[in-house]
Amino acid sequence: MTENWAAVARAINERVTELGLRQRELAERSGVSQAIVREIQHHTVQRRRSARTLEALSLALEWHPQHLSAVLRGQKPLDPGQTGDAVTDQILARLEAMEDRLDDITERLDTVDRRLSSMAEKFTGSNGR
Repeated sequence: MTENWAAVARAINERVTELGLRQRELAERSGVSQAIVREIQHHTVQRRRSARTLEALSLALEWHPQHLSAVLRGQKPLDPGQTGDAVTDQILARLEAMEDRLDDITERLDTVDRRLSSMAEKFTGSNGR
């Protein structure tokens, strides 16, 4: 299996720019030492890195945990929340859509509740005089 560390460096650099992060901030967010972040980001040292290092960097860059590992292997990275299994990803997408819809319904019910409470206060306030 060919590993493309230059692609990993490019991906990190593009994402850091996109998020407006500094190298030190990426190191802090990921828990990876700034020296290792620098080596990976600038592709200066050729050595294998722990899968946990790439996962920590991926998460710090707000990507799927396996994003940088996929880039390293020349594969298409998954989006956050995806599993790579089409059926599971479809189910998760449907559940997320249902959650969004429930949030919308809850907001509407809260609005109705506030309006009813306001009307009840006006009614009881005017009858109490």
